[in-house]
Amino acid sequence: MAKDNLVVGIDVGTSKVTTAIASIEEHKINVIGVSTIPSKGLRKGQVVNIEEAVENVSQSLEAAERMAGASVASAYVSLGGVHIASQNSKGVVAVAEPDKEIIDDDVRRVIEASRAISLPSVREILHAVPRHFIVDSQDGIADPTGMTGVRLEVDTHIITSSSTASRNLAKCIEELGVSVNGLVFSGLASSYAVLTDTEKELGVVLIDIGGGTTDVCVFVEGSLAYSAVIPVGARNITNDLAIGLRISLESAEKIKLALGKKPKTPVYPEERSHEKTKKDEVNKDELDFSELNLSEGLKKISRRTLIEGIIKPRLIELFTLVGLELQKSGAGGQTPAGIVITGGGAETIGVVETCKQRLSLPVRLGYPTGVSGLIDELEGLQNSTCVGLLLYGIRDDSRERRGRTMLTSFGGFTAKLPLKGIAKKLSDLIKSFMP
Repeated sequence: MAKDNLVVGIDVGTSKVTTAIASIEEHKINVIGVSTIPSKGLRKGQVVNIEEAVENVSQSLEAAERMAGASVASAYVSLGGVHIASQNSKGVVAVAEPDKEIIDDDVRRVIEASRAISLPSVREILHAVPRHFIVDSQDGIADPTGMTGVRLEVDTHIITSSSTASRNLAKCIEELGVSVNGLVFSGLASSYAVLTDTEKELGVVLIDIGGGTTDVCVFVEGSLAYSAVIPVGARNITNDLAIGLRISLESAEKIKLALGKKPKTPVYPEERSHEKTKKDEVNKDELDFSELNLSEGLKKISRRTLIEGIIKPRLIELFTLVGLELQKSGAGGQTPAGIVITGGGAETIGVVETCKQRLSLPVRLGYPTGVSGLIDELEGLQNSTCVGLLLYGIRDDSRERRGRTMLTSFGGFTAKLPLKGIAKKLSDLIKSFMP
């Protein structure tokens, strides 16, 4: 299979490393290889041991390549961690040819102008996401290409990261002989997989609960307006269970996952006999975990102790911190579409109910969509970022191809001109740099 038709996403998280390989067929993404392994060498989204991280990514990548029957040359990689920060910026340029239409180059120049912000030497710009454009004082333009105007402005959302964290992660991938097409903020990647255009237009909050951190992205009027990372994740709940029940982290994780699983067949009250009703009333506070074969021999635990005493307080803390971030964003009242929760931590029992109580907004779980093929391997909440990387990759690839098409058109145009002397040499020089 041609490597040009492949798009690869590597989600390097605190709890797991997931690699997905997909083929692009008529602008559709067909997943042909997936691999997920437990993560090592990372803490709260950042690389803390390069050797372990490289080994983990290598195992995940090789397994996905074997499944897909193809080798990977380049990939889009997720980047998270509390070092992620954001701000909004503006850019202004004069249209190159005011008598004609605004072209892609004008759009590129104005976005570049908006990136001219003051940053410490230890930080770098990860994304400059256009929010909306202004053409000669006409506001709210989503895409100015093809319009006529003299002055072009843009409001962009700038996401920045620690240079050290970015370079260490890129180094882990490049040591395997894989070039990094782009580092993508994990929250932004997840938004591609779980949010609808209608929700973005109305205004929505995405909460991606990972193992060590929680990403928050606020969309207003169809575009990203605020991004933040909270240093609390699903692993904190596991730690609380281990401490509260005096068991190992492995046993605590088993209990947390067992609680989050939905029953396959619902039991209706009318199906219960009157004889069993009183017995159920007595034992409803007792949960049986004997099937988990916990190493500590723990079999029955009080439901109130687990959910009300340990899990819910941590969820309340998490959504209180999310509420503070929403206050900082200044987008209060501008998100009528509510909240979409995704990520592996979204499978925690009571997460939707607690979020509704704390933030007073409609809440739903965000399952990844938009791909075909091995969707059974990627349908879980924990795979939203990986699926989003594939969707981000195909859009990024289409932008690059459009840019190359413009260069090729320019080459064909210059080939028809009767150029001589210096002009001919200049034309030949430009052609030599074209793909």
